[in-house]
Amino acid sequence: MAIATEQMESKAPISKEERLVIIASSVGTVFEWYDFYLYATLAPFFAALFFPKGNETAALLSAFAAYAAGFLVRPFGALVFGRIGDLIGRKYTFLVTILVMGISTFGVGLLPTFTAIGWAAPIIMVTLRLLQGLALGGEYGGAATYVAEHSGHDRRGYNTSWIQTTATVGFFMALAIIGGCRIWMSKEVFANCGWRIPFWFSIFLLAVSVWIRLKLHESPVFQKMKAEGKGSKAPLSDSFLKYPNNKYALLALLGATAGQGVVWYTGQFYALFFIQITLKVDFLTTYTLIGASLLLGTPFFIFFGWLSDKIGRLKIILAGCLIAALTYFPMFKALTHYVNPALEKFQNNCVIEVQADPKDETFNLFVGPWSKFSQVDRINDTLTKYGLNFTKKPPVPGKPVVTTIITNKGTTVLEGFNPDVEKGIKKALIEGGYPNLTPDGKPKDTDTSQINYGMTLLILFVFLIYVTMVYGPIAAFLVELFPTKIRYTSMSLPYHIGNGWFGGMLPLTATAIVALKGNIYYGLWYPVIVSLITVVVGGLFLKETKDRDISTYEH
Repeated sequence: MAIATEQMESKAPISKEERLVIIASSVGTVFEWYDFYLYATLAPFFAALFFPKGNETAALLSAFAAYAAGFLVRPFGALVFGRIGDLIGRKYTFLVTILVMGISTFGVGLLPTFTAIGWAAPIIMVTLRLLQGLALGGEYGGAATYVAEHSGHDRRGYNTSWIQTTATVGFFMALAIIGGCRIWMSKEVFANCGWRIPFWFSIFLLAVSVWIRLKLHESPVFQKMKAEGKGSKAPLSDSFLKYPNNKYALLALLGATAGQGVVWYTGQFYALFFIQITLKVDFLTTYTLIGASLLLGTPFFIFFGWLSDKIGRLKIILAGCLIAALTYFPMFKALTHYVNPALEKFQNNCVIEVQADPKDETFNLFVGPWSKFSQVDRINDTLTKYGLNFTKKPPVPGKPVVTTIITNKGTTVLEGFNPDVEKGIKKALIEGGYPNLTPDGKPKDTDTSQINYGMTLLILFVFLIYVTMVYGPIAAFLVELFPTKIRYTSMSLPYHIGNGWFGGMLPLTATAIVALKGNIYYGLWYPVIVSLITVVVGGLFLKETKDRDISTYEH
């Protein structure tokens, strides 16, 4: 009877209140994503600002680790704010989260650099990233739950898909404002103080977002539950210690959000970093390409949300994961071909071998003052930063590392690692025709006249279609999977583990894998494997949710 009533009510045109709920929730969530992704977009730039010089890959990994810290803490934010949201209410909880996010982001804009205060700089920055992660951990579940509980039965996918656009729109805003600053001011001014402006700008967005959200009323489903005294007194234990809620939380993670998370971050962030760092394209061209793909792809969040109301959520999510897993390797190789054909040609004509004992290599995932780098690690770093593939060979007895570079100009053999060896690597690469070094050994951006913009944009657009397939329906799916009294808590944790841990760790993990294995595409195994696990688990153990009545208090 509850389902029938919900279905009848949903036939009415979308109400003014429903529109306000969608707009207010979306605007606030856009702001939170903007804040969160400012750092993500500037992570390669922050490597030079907030970490010591001397090992570029190590500094980049440190920047990615600080970036990942915000993701790692998101599930804890989901637990803290999810519990509050299920006990006190949806509206007031995500008012708190937006305030924490805004103040933390503004604080990054005031932060001194490593040169000024040493290791205190990255420590403070990581602390602010942790606060951002806690806030975002509480924001998304609240917004998605709030919108869904205001929506009619046959348009939950459509209405919640507007929330799904907010991450991409926030990312686009971050790209646009950073790009505007980089165009408006010189490189030196931006490096000195201009990078702070996008963080300061967030305080105005915070004021607008809080003002809009103060106009909202509590969710009617939550109000009804509280009036009837049927709410959960212990949302955490009810969600994760009682069957079958704990089963659904685990299945939601492995069968939906883990794959969705890695597809999202591969299609947007890893693609950006791959073009900018590995393929050596300048920031403005990179931001323009990614920004254009975001503009083209964002409407498909709404399309797949709408489609999920017609054919179901789960099949669209799993199809996106499967297609992505099957095509990432050829498509990233195609990206190299169309973005930097000169680098591709050099890779095909150059053979690089590194002979060393694998025991001397370190999988440098989290880099800090405790980290030590062997001569092999430094060779891996040097070759990786040039976007080169190299083959690992058995060690030469008595020698820590031997590097052999074979080009059409001859063979260069270098032992160990020191400044002279680094110069020898550069010399061999320049003589062999490596395109991203000047004759005197300085880094050089890719020649943008060689980029096939049409094909590059098509590849990035396809990546975005994968993202919209997995992300557009996920909010409605998670809301429908759990009962009202524990919905905020239950949906938030698997979502933020899937996106914060599996997805947020992707740039860091993939970069570390590339340096260890010596292949610029090897990091893609991470999203491919996680996506396939999601396809198997979701296909075998999860069922469609689109026809469930979300006003019930139990499964």
